[in-house]
Amino acid sequence: MGQKKLKRFAEIASFANVLEYPTDIAGKWHDHFGNHHPITLELACGKGEYSVGLATLHPERNYIGVDIKGNRIWVGAKQCIERKLTNVAFIRSQIGLIQNYFVAKEVNEIWLPFPDPQLRSSKCKRRLTHPEFLRKYQQILSPGGYIHLKTDSPVLYRFTKTVIELYGLELFHDSDDIRDDVKQIPELLIKTHYEGLDIAKSNRIHYLKFALKGNLDPALDAVLLERVKDEEKSNEEETD
Repeated sequence: MGQKKLKRFAEIASFANVLEYPTDIAGKWHDHFGNHHPITLELACGKGEYSVGLATLHPERNYIGVDIKGNRIWVGAKQCIERKLTNVAFIRSQIGLIQNYFVAKEVNEIWLPFPDPQLRSSKCKRRLTHPEFLRKYQQILSPGGYIHLKTDSPVLYRFTKTVIELYGLELFHDSDDIRDDVKQIPELLIKTHYEGLDIAKSNRIHYLKFALKGNLDPALDAVLLERVKDEEKSNEEETD
């Protein structure tokens, strides 16, 4: 590991706004922030661009970025310290453990800006809008709490729409190209590091806003996987 990363890992251990694998924080976030403002999560936050950007736009809310990469979290945490943004915190941990850090209904919203699309069907369970993750979010979200997905991946966009339709979730906003929506939704103007890379080369950014409902029947997971495989096969045939 490089000296720069080692230095950053050492520094975040001393940052009051970074909690690494916390064991006793669930149900105590309002004590941590010193207020009872609504809580929004940014999952797979990377450098925390959305946590920092949203906290600047909405000082009346609290934001928590979650990622396993301490080297990346350091960037957002350092910015918050320098800007004196006290309504932002970071958790260093895997997203799959998210239900361990909050009690029921403690979270009001979740943002997924530019998560890894995990393009192969064999890895679709790693997509952060897969029902296995959504069931974890459901344990901590308040009823009707929104989930926001922003991505340049048409695969992840279509997959998430399939999940919404198959599991009967509530869709509030569907944008195939956010250039039509940024005037009405200023939060979409915030850019992540990966957004700037334009990895998908799709020349457009998709956005979905939805809410969970029902029990997200696990029996439907097999149906979802078959649809994912069918789409992958169709895409491969088109490129042959």
